[in-house]
Amino acid sequence: MSNLSTIKPSVGSQTRKTRLARGRGSWVGGTCGRGMNGQNSRTGTGKRYPTFEGGQTPLFRRTPKKRGFTSYKPEQFVLVNLDQIEALALDGVTVVDYAILYERRIIREKGKLLKVLGRGEVKSAFTVTADAISASAKVAIEKAGGTVSIPEVVAE
Repeated sequence: MSNLSTIKPSVGSQTRKTRLARGRGSWVGGTCGRGMNGQNSRTGTGKRYPTFEGGQTPLFRRTPKKRGFTSYKPEQFVLVNLDQIEALALDGVTVVDYAILYERRIIREKGKLLKVLGRGEVKSAFTVTADAISASAKVAIEKAGGTVSIPEVVAE
């Protein structure tokens, strides 16, 4: 029977750390296993950071960086599909705009533009007011007897 004072690690599971530069008898004396000459036998060879490529221009400096124009005020849309609008018909809603969709928690962001997309089917007539609408969504709404209005944007 063994107790905690007699527990030993398995044979060969633990090895001692190789001590470098401790004479010829240690097999890693003198050059410490680095070889005779060359960049990798020196200290401070530039291998201190992972992107070092041996003096060659690194990949992140060779590749082109982002160029072009980025708008300082991009138009950000909140997307709503026809099947989400059709779900409002169960509640008796006939006029769909940003305020109704926000109130019913279909959209959860304020300050963005509303765009209606054409996924799903519309069976009841709606009056939809949106900032943008896809062609398929417009056709589906008008086919069901509804109307679409897009407000005119005033140039600033």
